[in-house]
Amino acid sequence: MDRAQKEKLVEELGQIFASSGVVVVAHYEGMTVAQMQTLRAQMREVGGSVRVAKNKLAKIALEGQPCASIANYLTGMTVLAYSEDPVAAAKVSDAYAKANDKFVILGGAMGENALDLAGVKAVAQMPSREELIASIVGCIGAPASNIAGAIGAPASNIASILSTIEEKAA
Repeated sequence: MDRAQKEKLVEELGQIFASSGVVVVAHYEGMTVAQMQTLRAQMREVGGSVRVAKNKLAKIALEGQPCASIANYLTGMTVLAYSEDPVAAAKVSDAYAKANDKFVILGGAMGENALDLAGVKAVAQMPSREELIASIVGCIGAPASNIAGAIGAPASNIASILSTIEEKAA
């Protein structure tokens, strides 16, 4: 890799650290190509990505970033899992680590907050953006359906009273 390629890679990594909602750092030593492809596919499904980069270049990219303290995790064979959604990459990484003992989560960053293993697991337990939106829509929609039911109920009551009166008259 020549100097220009390294500079481009450092710039790309800097963008990842700056724009991602969450970045998870993990060891992947001993994983097969198929296992890595499975991880990448699972991460893509939730809008995230997986990136393997040289630790030295990643450390350079971290300089001046709010999450620079995660540079301590960049030792050995590390992989970066990241997503714009502040929960998605942590959820997929945590689930994958439970299924594959060769994928070991070291820590990560959420915005400018550094996360240790417990922090990544805590973030993984949080509801995702889609789950939050669904619950908010449910909360907003419930009163509307109750109002519609209340408005429609008297009309059905009047209709049943009228039909009862009509039956008695006949």
